[in-house]
Amino acid sequence: MADTLNAFVHTLKFEAEGILSIDLRPTAGGDFPPFEAGAHIDLHLPGGIVRSYSLLNDCQERHRYVVAVLKDKASRGGSRAVHEQLRIAMPLTLSAPRNHFALVEDAAHTVLVAGGIGVTPLLSMAQRLKKLGRSFEVVYCARSRRSAAFVSEMAALTPHVHWHFDDEKGASPDVQALLAARPGAGADVTHYYACGPAVMLDAFERSCAALGYTHAHIERFSAVEVAAASDALQTYAVTLKRSDQTLTVLPGQSLLATLQAAGIDCSTSCEEGICGSCETRVLEGLPDHRDSVLSPAEQASHKVMMVCVSGCKSDHLVLDL
Repeated sequence: MADTLNAFVHTLKFEAEGILSIDLRPTAGGDFPPFEAGAHIDLHLPGGIVRSYSLLNDCQERHRYVVAVLKDKASRGGSRAVHEQLRIAMPLTLSAPRNHFALVEDAAHTVLVAGGIGVTPLLSMAQRLKKLGRSFEVVYCARSRRSAAFVSEMAALTPHVHWHFDDEKGASPDVQALLAARPGAGADVTHYYACGPAVMLDAFERSCAALGYTHAHIERFSAVEVAAASDALQTYAVTLKRSDQTLTVLPGQSLLATLQAAGIDCSTSCEEGICGSCETRVLEGLPDHRDSVLSPAEQASHKVMMVCVSGCKSDHLVLDL
């Protein structure tokens, strides 16, 4: 198992309709490992559930990690466990922070686009940009003010926030119009970040492409289904360098299932290719990337892969496991 941290629930706080924040502190006191704005951690929850949540606090804080969780009506158990089972002083195991949504700290201008609970990593980014004295603005969209967490905290960080509440505006946000209306420093030097529901992120990606905004970054809560490539193989060999084993992935069997059946200790959380916990170094071979974490450039390099969802295009794959 990847390195884990021992923590306890210091504070549970109601932040908005259906949203709880969890302030976590090190069990033994002292400091947690440092993190960067945009990072997330895995919570090992009651019942053996592991879920990833974005860190929302100031990234210079070492004495605590803070996350916020929306109770999802379609919960597979994670958000329900947080809302119904976590208690003050309860011990929890955490992963060390990981970051696939890194902030470019020296951008000429930054636009942060939040959709509902997607505000969490962007709040940490806003705090960082404020401390650095960088130019930034925020677009915050939610169904209603009642369901919008950290409104006062975001407003305190910058006067440049465009608020869109569906029930007040009478419609969902027009993402392209909102992006086009941002004065900013120019499309060629401005970085755009979005986190929120899939429909908003899809609109954000389409809008950035249409507007010629090349520096667009997203973090997804749910996976985008990626079909296997036409040249992906159903049967291939996988050599595990550190374990000194060679396994065969058979038709109808995933790489992750093959690894788990062989007793390989492989860290997993979402098992959908969105959290990055199963990221594994590729030493040889050609992966078929089906994740929603790696950038196109990272996928093209074939240096790492998410073994929970990805496959293979070559007869043989060598992994650092």
